[in-house]
Amino acid sequence: MHALVVTAHPSPSSLTAELARVAGSALEGSGSSVEVSDLYAMGWDPAVRLEDYGAVEGGAETVSVRSRRAYDAGALAPEIVAEQDKLRRADLLVLVFPMWWHGMPAILKGWFDRVFVNGFAFGLQDDAGLPRKYGDGGLAGRRVLAVVSAGDRAESFDPRGLNGDLDELFFPFLHGVAWYTGMEPFRPHLVAGVDRPGWDRFDREVERLRERIAGLGAEEPVRYRALADGDYGRDRKLRVDVLPGERGVRIHERRDGERELGEQGPAEHCVDDHRLAS
Repeated sequence: MHALVVTAHPSPSSLTAELARVAGSALEGSGSSVEVSDLYAMGWDPAVRLEDYGAVEGGAETVSVRSRRAYDAGALAPEIVAEQDKLRRADLLVLVFPMWWHGMPAILKGWFDRVFVNGFAFGLQDDAGLPRKYGDGGLAGRRVLAVVSAGDRAESFDPRGLNGDLDELFFPFLHGVAWYTGMEPFRPHLVAGVDRPGWDRFDREVERLRERIAGLGAEEPVRYRALADGDYGRDRKLRVDVLPGERGVRIHERRDGERELGEQGPAEHCVDDHRLAS
């Protein structure tokens, strides 16, 4: 297996940096090859700019359309192409970052904004002309693990916790980025309570991360529903006969005992596929 570790923290002596090193060494110890993108060390610019798309002309086109034209023409900025090449080589993407304001640092969000362009990560169609997304896409066949450090205690990220359920907090990434582009996401790996006075779990957290990495081969990713399964109607809502009356992000996960993938019959998709607004 080949893994890409992407880390986002300004300090090379931070807990995030150490967890990234642990993840890389654990992967290598299991026989995997590893590449690393340390976004701060690279001086990564998180802002999408028209210069990203080279000399491709465009008037009132959306960013999505302009990025697709640049991708097809081979005109993307070289730093974007370099990260896309790393992703092409990877079977596993490991993201290591601190939780800032209930999400990832802006530099990491900007990595997705600039690298996951139309034509590369999304905007593809199958042989029938239907959009390949939510369970399929340009990054299908890969898996992704987010290793997240947080200042508050682990209990505060439980389903009844003050900070909100961790899986639901990261639904925009797990479902809207990873699953949308075809990657299978593992549940986030939380290293919690790091800002609490007297936090002394470093050695235990290192060992826990090593154990998680070592066990990924046998771990089942989140079982999100694929668009192609037929669970969703043309209105992009879960069909009324699937988990009737239930709401919230958890309804997009397949439950034990439900029919297997593909047994619902063909999906009736719309063909719109715009990930980036103008």
